[in-house]
Amino acid sequence: MTTYIPYLKTGYFSKLICDYLAEKEELQSFYNHFPSLENFGTQLRKKQKSYASENRAVLAETLRQYYKGKQVSSQTKMNLELLSEDSTFTVTTGHQLNLFTGPLYFLYKIVSAINLAEELKTQYPNQNFVPVYWMATEDHDFEEINFFNFKDEKIQWKSEASGAVGELSTEGLETVFQEFSEKMNTSKNADFLRDLFKNAYLEHETLAEATFYIANELFGEYGLICLDANNSALKRLFIPQIKNELLQQESFEKSKLKIQLLQEKGYSAQVNPREINLFYLEDNIRERIIKEENKFRVNETELVFTENELLDLVEKHPEKFSPNVVMRPLYQEVVLPNLCYIGGGAEIAYWFELKDYFKAEKIPFPILLLRNSALLISEKQKRKLENIGIAIEDLFLPQTDLLEKHTKNISEIKIDFSPQKQQLEKQFENLYELAKKTDKSFLGAVSAQEKKQKNGLAHLEKRLLKAQKRKLNNELERLTNLQDQLFPNQSLQERHDNFSMFYLEYGEKLIPKLLEELKPLRLEFQVIWLGELT
Repeated sequence: MTTYIPYLKTGYFSKLICDYLAEKEELQSFYNHFPSLENFGTQLRKKQKSYASENRAVLAETLRQYYKGKQVSSQTKMNLELLSEDSTFTVTTGHQLNLFTGPLYFLYKIVSAINLAEELKTQYPNQNFVPVYWMATEDHDFEEINFFNFKDEKIQWKSEASGAVGELSTEGLETVFQEFSEKMNTSKNADFLRDLFKNAYLEHETLAEATFYIANELFGEYGLICLDANNSALKRLFIPQIKNELLQQESFEKSKLKIQLLQEKGYSAQVNPREINLFYLEDNIRERIIKEENKFRVNETELVFTENELLDLVEKHPEKFSPNVVMRPLYQEVVLPNLCYIGGGAEIAYWFELKDYFKAEKIPFPILLLRNSALLISEKQKRKLENIGIAIEDLFLPQTDLLEKHTKNISEIKIDFSPQKQQLEKQFENLYELAKKTDKSFLGAVSAQEKKQKNGLAHLEKRLLKAQKRKLNNELERLTNLQDQLFPNQSLQERHDNFSMFYLEYGEKLIPKLLEELKPLRLEFQVIWLGELT
């Protein structure tokens, strides 16, 4: 059903992430608790002490209002009610508002959160655990979210966009719907995808509303709570931290030192903080706030505030302030009774820069969990893999290395000149002994000749390999095609393909299969064989 591969052996994950999963000592000062069932007990006790009851009341009421009038499953209704109780905690993942969910790992993030919440409930039955999808409604990088890949084609939403993407109008997506619809067949699964897209984007006015609809349709029955934190009541809870950022620039100072420590240990910075890590948010504007002498200016606008004016604005209209990537994690942990953030490798990397900032703000730093990663393999692809006769782990190799390894495995001629090289080295050992008894200049001549002959053998080995590749071209072409299918553009499938490609084939069985197979705390890459779903 599932094959597990250590992340390190896939070749697709950074040294920092692999070292974190290995619990290397040099990284332990950048987080509090490693993700294990036992450590969640410590984390929940810490969060319970620090999470204010008034914050919980505001969160619960905000969510009740947000879900009012929406179709809600019984499990989601229950979770909305549970959030009012002191014994309830959240596990959170976040994602951009990508068109039709964007890359496949959108599903993996949410499945990781749902499965972790279930595991925690089994381990700690006296507490409740709610999976949360934090919708990145305040992002403004439209070019990152305005497309998805379907059947090797890019389906793109072309529109002029500015400000927070959650507030973008869905006007004009009829054209995208038609393009997507025409690329599918007339099956039941295709009809579901058409209806999902149509109901999301043609029946809702904003991108935030459309994204909520899709996430709720796909995962609502499992109790997922979708949170749009671009909300005045929630941001009012964050006023002390907003003011502190404007006056003290603490996030810049603390994260800068942490980045320096990471770099000293040989890791790269994921994000670089600005002196003020807040945006000004209004209408179609989301621009940086910049301090210049004793004034605050909003970038790319004519807006200028004195310190008192800006602090007064924070009190009256906290919704006009939007945290960037450095401050958003803190906002999340102020608003939610959260224990764990589930993210991809790049997200975990920037959280590592923030631990001291959290400490300065007296907010518990959450457990950081790498989201599940997986490769989905169909029955047809599985048969091809078996017919070619290679191990699944080999498909993770760079294509040149893969073809070379397979050529050597299936070639009737042994393409390995190691015995000849060893024999050559023995011959030159005798020559070196002879050279030591004569002039030193002869020693140099022997060394040069050895190098020349070794290079000659290496060249012949490459020529032989190339000749065998030509001879075995048909077999290697089948292998190349299979790897290109499973690793589009020599990247992980989950970073390229959209879920609709798999839903088209497997339909309503797809998500239950992911929920069954993905194990959030196993901390290994998973290869999931989908053949039995057909």
